[in-house]
Amino acid sequence: MLAHRYRPECDVRTESIMAHDAENGSPLTFGQRVRRERERKGQTRPVLAGLVGRSTEWVKAIENDRLGMPRLPLLLRLAEALGVDDLAALTGDERIAAATYTKAAHPSLLRVKEALTTYDLLTRDEEPAPAAVLATRVQNAWQAWHGFGDHRSRVANVLPALLADLQHAARTHEGADRRRSQVLLAQGYHLAQLYLSFQPAPELVMLTGDRSMTMAQDADSPRAMAASAWYLNHVFRDAGERHEARVDLAMKSVRLLDPERGPEDIALGGLLHLAACLSFAKVGQKGNAERHWDRADAAAKRLGDAYVHPWLMFGRGMVDAYAITMNNDLVRSGAAVDAATHIDLGSMQSATRRSFHLIETARAYGLAGETVAVVHLLKKAYEASPETACFNLFARGTAAELAENGSAIIRDDARGLARQLGVAA
Repeated sequence: MLAHRYRPECDVRTESIMAHDAENGSPLTFGQRVRRERERKGQTRPVLAGLVGRSTEWVKAIENDRLGMPRLPLLLRLAEALGVDDLAALTGDERIAAATYTKAAHPSLLRVKEALTTYDLLTRDEEPAPAAVLATRVQNAWQAWHGFGDHRSRVANVLPALLADLQHAARTHEGADRRRSQVLLAQGYHLAQLYLSFQPAPELVMLTGDRSMTMAQDADSPRAMAASAWYLNHVFRDAGERHEARVDLAMKSVRLLDPERGPEDIALGGLLHLAACLSFAKVGQKGNAERHWDRADAAAKRLGDAYVHPWLMFGRGMVDAYAITMNNDLVRSGAAVDAATHIDLGSMQSATRRSFHLIETARAYGLAGETVAVVHLLKKAYEASPETACFNLFARGTAAELAENGSAIIRDDARGLARQLGVAA
């Protein structure tokens, strides 16, 4: 097992690394260190890219310092692939800010965790709520999630009781009402998964993803299974699951849908093509990523500019915005910035999605080296949805980095942003 250390003290290898840097007049950058270790091991860029599950262009961008140091899980994978047993060989004396890698915990996390891990094995005396009443409560919870302000806090206030009542209904109702309650419970688990995202509870994210698919299958609902496949794709990407498995799940789910049944099937099919697009982009497969984005684009065109799915938010704006993420992951900064300049995120009906896509736009400008735009966009993202920005790892890490090392023209703004996001030193 590798003995990775963040800041070694008096390690002989570390001392030799520092001395080697000094001989060249100035410390090596992170990218230069990656290249040195890769060449020392005799690896090509494509080989290293394959070992860490990224594209050759990503490795090139890292080595040329167009991309900064990755987050800790990927940094450890990179060290493993390079055969480096001490992170100092890659980071040198560069500090790894804890704020960059630490996921913030929401104040209600324990309460939501208890709701997910408490099993009500005894039969309740009261009758379950009618499925129509539960549907209204789920709809209200989605509106709270997508609305302006502290969406995580609002959802956390209703989620424990909502999940308990949905579980009771799914066990107790019979026939069509039982299946409808199971579909609604699957949505309840989607909300829980979104609440848990970017928090220190990866096991709960996996749990909610699996439970939502189980409920959808028990209800025998193709639409519910398709929605669950969309959210499971996010779970699998974060867990490092192979892109082939993620795409296979998405495409199998597409086959459950029939566009002739109406707009929802078209929207869900487009959403699943977006899932495949993002999976291919993560591993640098540009052609496949763009092919699936085109299919999502065709679905959005078929639905028309006015259509937006009521809780998944699939529509014209979402497809356009994910072009930014696709090109970010392909390390194509010019294309990502170009995509960002051709859409109006202000018209997006979800404050949380608007904030997320503003952060992705900031990531595009970060790839292009435009830090003034990065700070401006991250501030806009915070204004749109404070809790989205506060729990986003890119926003947190970038704000902390620019607050410490940004140019004089942005440093004060970056420090103010870092304080807002809770990552100020």
